[in-house]
Amino acid sequence: MATKFRPILEKLVRDAGLEGAVLTTADGLPVEAVLPAGLSEDRLAAMSAAILSLGERAAMELEKGKLEQITVKSEGGYVIVTGIGNEAVLTVMAGPDAKLGLLYLEIRKAEEELAKLL
Repeated sequence: MATKFRPILEKLVRDAGLEGAVLTTADGLPVEAVLPAGLSEDRLAAMSAAILSLGERAAMELEKGKLEQITVKSEGGYVIVTGIGNEAVLTVMAGPDAKLGLLYLEIRKAEEELAKLL
């Protein structure tokens, strides 16, 4: 069953040309996902929460302030993890040719819309 968050994720995937997006709880449970066939939203949700938690700890330990975002770059593209308040995590997947500046802008817009609904 689609949630109130689905239209925001669908718009983000469409407008930013993403491969997929998932919204999870801070403890790694999937809330909503727009993903390609064969990709487990449960698995991606758990990994997203773990990545965000580790990034927050690193930022704190290294005295770099509040974590905003984590970008993982690989030969196959990007995975970008963004915390939304203390309640949720937004993770997106983009291909290797993604325009990061535009992608970050679209993520920020989606983040603001999602935060209003949380």
